[in-house]
Amino acid sequence: MDTGTGGGTTADAVPGTDAPQPAGGPLAGLRVVELAGIGPGPFAAMILGDLGADVVRVDRPGSGWPHIDPRWDTTNRNKRSVLLDLKREGAAERVLDLVERADVLLEGYRPGVAERLGVGPDACLTRNPRLVYGRMTGWGQEGPLAHRAGHDIDYIAITGALGVIGPADGRPAVPANLLGDYAGGSLYLAVGVLAALHRVRAGGAGQVVDAAIVDGTAHLTTMLHGMMAAGAWQDRREANLLDGGTPWYDTYAAADGRHLAIGPLEPRFWEEFLDLVGLAGDPTLPDREDPARRSELRAAIAARIAERTREEWMEVFAGTEACVAPVLSLREAPHHPHLAARGTFVEHDGLVQPAPAPRFSATPGTVRRGPARPGADVVAVARDWGVPGLAEFCGSEPLPAPGAPDSPGA
Repeated sequence: MDTGTGGGTTADAVPGTDAPQPAGGPLAGLRVVELAGIGPGPFAAMILGDLGADVVRVDRPGSGWPHIDPRWDTTNRNKRSVLLDLKREGAAERVLDLVERADVLLEGYRPGVAERLGVGPDACLTRNPRLVYGRMTGWGQEGPLAHRAGHDIDYIAITGALGVIGPADGRPAVPANLLGDYAGGSLYLAVGVLAALHRVRAGGAGQVVDAAIVDGTAHLTTMLHGMMAAGAWQDRREANLLDGGTPWYDTYAAADGRHLAIGPLEPRFWEEFLDLVGLAGDPTLPDREDPARRSELRAAIAARIAERTREEWMEVFAGTEACVAPVLSLREAPHHPHLAARGTFVEHDGLVQPAPAPRFSATPGTVRRGPARPGADVVAVARDWGVPGLAEFCGSEPLPAPGAPDSPGA
């Protein structure tokens, strides 16, 4: 496992110039203000920080979410923190001082909250017309549900995405908050912000990016809608090629109760799989092209996989193209040989965590610093961003853990 030492990359010369290339990732030099919230907003800001941006998180005194010690909240890595109660007189002006020097602002409040606090799009873009103002909500800025409380599970439910996951005869399976908050939310906010920045760098004006989890999650289902229109996807669970509806794309329990993910979709991979599990040439084995006998085929595979432990099977499948992988736990994953060889997980200040992604050949992202402690960086931020009034307003001592003003929309 790699260790995230926190150092930037070595500066290299930019081709055709004598100037050094900034270290620390492809977004080095980009300034981001994050108005602290929960879930997808902090994760999107972490992505930008992982890629080298200078992210300043504006925390608020009070009880924070998640309810863990801030030093373990890895979604706040590669950030610095200042502490401001945005309901306090003069606090909004301090945020606008930062906005004036920023390239991006991210917020995840319910619609109208930022405006009431004095840091909405109009106030910020008046102060800095080139600013990209990123808004992260669950339901979006408009629509019948825009002002209603909700969480990941609610957003993915109405998009149809939750309805395609799980057994046909059981409840829809909840995929943690990975599908809505992070895939449908954070990643779309990050892409939207970078696209808007590209326009600014090309001479355009700043603008608002409205990233709604319902929009992003619905967008993720684009292929399924196309397949459904073509008659290649049934609108029910466990009845399709990629939702566990086929015996050759599913999970199976081994003898020790742990599981294998089996996905030999293509015929040649399927033949190799059958050979390795000892089912090749079995005259009683149903043809996989016969939908009426898929339950029999699934039972035959399940019975064979149940004969050995997960690790015994992985020895059988090692070096093959049968498309089989062990289903690992979060604690097991960093130790998988492939992930260890790639440095997919890193250790920084004793905390094992996923490394920044994706990878860049010239300006790789790094874990430069651990999770920001609320309010701990006000003096450094005031100095580096040229806003001495911030330090005077906040004071320089770290203050209690943050919470989000009002309820966030995501």
